[in-house]
Amino acid sequence: MSQQASKLVIITEKLLMKKIAKIIDEAGATGYTVVPAGGKGSRNLPSSGQPTVSSDEFSNIKFEVLTPNRDMAVKISDEVAAKFFDDYSGIAYLCDVMEVLYAHKF
Repeated sequence: MSQQASKLVIITEKLLMKKIAKIIDEAGATGYTVVPAGGKGSRNLPSSGQPTVSSDEFSNIKFEVLTPNRDMAVKISDEVAAKFFDDYSGIAYLCDVMEVLYAHKF
């Protein structure tokens, strides 16, 4: 059985992981995936000067959150951006058209 969903992706600094996870949980999302992330963006490279995926406190992470509707995803991204993106590097983007396969636990 499949189900339509929106996928929210948030890429930001690792030190925000617990705070962002709390926002996602409080919004009612049933879960998320977090993976190390590295690269280069508008705020330049990490202090080492090189793209990185190391596990130190200043590395980046990527959240992927499947939500049952666009409204929940936008609510999460708006709160994360309002609380953190003025002071920390980060980006959020939304993939609207997605079909979740084997969605019995979603």
